[in-house]
Amino acid sequence: MTIALLIVTWAVWFLVQGGGSPLPLAVSVCDLGFVPGEFSRQAPVGFGVPLGRVGNQDLACVIDEQPINWLTPVISVFLHGGWGHLIGNSLYLWVFGNNVEDSMGRGRFVLFYLLTGVAAAMAHLLVDPGSPVPTVGASGAISGIMGAYLMLYPRVRVRTFIPPFFLLHVPAWAVLVLWFGSQVVAGLPDLLPLRREISGGVAVWAHIGGFMVGVVLARLFENPDLVRRRRTVSDAKAVWS
Repeated sequence: MTIALLIVTWAVWFLVQGGGSPLPLAVSVCDLGFVPGEFSRQAPVGFGVPLGRVGNQDLACVIDEQPINWLTPVISVFLHGGWGHLIGNSLYLWVFGNNVEDSMGRGRFVLFYLLTGVAAAMAHLLVDPGSPVPTVGASGAISGIMGAYLMLYPRVRVRTFIPPFFLLHVPAWAVLVLWFGSQVVAGLPDLLPLRREISGGVAVWAHIGGFMVGVVLARLFENPDLVRRRRTVSDAKAVWS
């Protein structure tokens, strides 16, 4: 299912978002992205957020009351804002997703992925409920997978590249705790009264919320039989090596 989620995400990128073409990208982000102010009804209907210029047209995302707004916490998980955003999220999903899926099974893993994606959107909503800015991306759901990885595979060593020349094998818990700490530090300004003036434009609290929910739900969603089987295979490999 990790591969299936990647295929769906890339299919949406090309078929819905035009492979990053400016107009389809802007329309998809505006119409299908998660807008906290629309979801909470705290942003005034008709208020427009500039999206840049395409050709000789200035684009804006206008707050509306379309029924599809209630589905955007899920839909937005499969949308992205650019090539770098898409490739980065795909890489993280590929690295961490398959091992978490191995411990949950296919159905549980997909449900876990969607739940943590929705939880991430709700965390962003709680921090800035009136925001008229659309947010997209699988980062929140992938943060949930990383939280589950921390609970399921804390001592697994991951290869970590430290520019410019160092490649280290570091325990997963160290990498993930450091990553989570960096997100908290980056998100602290969003809690201040002047957050809109100093925020970097990334929904960091969606990452934090997704990660924390992933930590909480990891043991609930794990399949004991699959975990036991995986440990048996690992022990057998250790004996033969």
